[in-house]
Amino acid sequence: MTALCDRDVLTDWMGLWTEDDTYGVRGAHPGPAEVGGLRFAFYGRTSTIEHQDPETSRAWQLEVCEVLVAGRGRIVARFFDAGRPGRDRWRDRPEAAELLAAIRDPDRGFDAIVVGEFERGFAGDQIQHIVALCRRYGVQVWLPEGGGPLDLDDPEHRALIRMSGEQSLREVIRARHRAMAAMRIQTRDHGRYLGGRAPYGYRLVPAGPHPNLAEARRGRCVYRLEPDPETAPTVRWLFAERRAGHSVKDLVATLNRQGTPCPAEHDPERNRHRTRRRWTVQSVASILANPRYTGWQVWNRQSVDHDHHTPGGAQAPPRDPVEPD
Repeated sequence: MTALCDRDVLTDWMGLWTEDDTYGVRGAHPGPAEVGGLRFAFYGRTSTIEHQDPETSRAWQLEVCEVLVAGRGRIVARFFDAGRPGRDRWRDRPEAAELLAAIRDPDRGFDAIVVGEFERGFAGDQIQHIVALCRRYGVQVWLPEGGGPLDLDDPEHRALIRMSGEQSLREVIRARHRAMAAMRIQTRDHGRYLGGRAPYGYRLVPAGPHPNLAEARRGRCVYRLEPDPETAPTVRWLFAERRAGHSVKDLVATLNRQGTPCPAEHDPERNRHRTRRRWTVQSVASILANPRYTGWQVWNRQSVDHDHHTPGGAQAPPRDPVEPD
């Protein structure tokens, strides 16, 4: 008979004790302690690291998977991508790519993969390719939404995969459009500046408390742009001289000859990465080409339009000024 002086009788009876468990160190696992069974590789993902704690996200996804496989196996490997968007193909996510390589390895050390949440693992038709690859190498794919292993020969599983894929894309599209609409309204109707460095010739000034009450209680406020009395005359002069027919090179020469501080010299703390303290053709041309100085805001100048039904696919369309400040 095993001595139970250092073990909780109820915990031992429920099968929650494992040999390497020590109270306060590892804790009890839900479900009976697994001996043998399937060996699982866990995969999880979080899209951002600025707005959520990756460790917390990883922990709850792993917990969901541990509950799913309890009594049927144990998780022996963990793969987690932080800061990777869901539209990325698995081969473009570092941890997922490592998992793909492990699946192809005959000495992989696991029999199945379990994904913390469909939306965290897949977008569009990605899962069909992953399941087909795993099937080729004799590896099962388990999902909490399916309650166990997926079988593409099962009509119900195929319907689940299709529904989950469309739901995942719907969430991405909805979030993107909601964010863009909010940015447009906040800028156009409320005059807010949405972040980033103020363009040369402008400065940021407080524009009232933050509309989010929790942020307002922390003392945060919103900002708007207004012309900087020190640098705005230079911007006006540049546009006037360029409209009069002077070349960009002539404007650069005049500014340097007059000793007008360039953007990097005017704000050296914000431009420590720039070593030159003179006006250049590039700096003048970028000001003249920025529609912000004409009173227009251009959305997504650095972005692309994504093909939502082909993860990773994108087209880069031209961007025209469409929203007045």
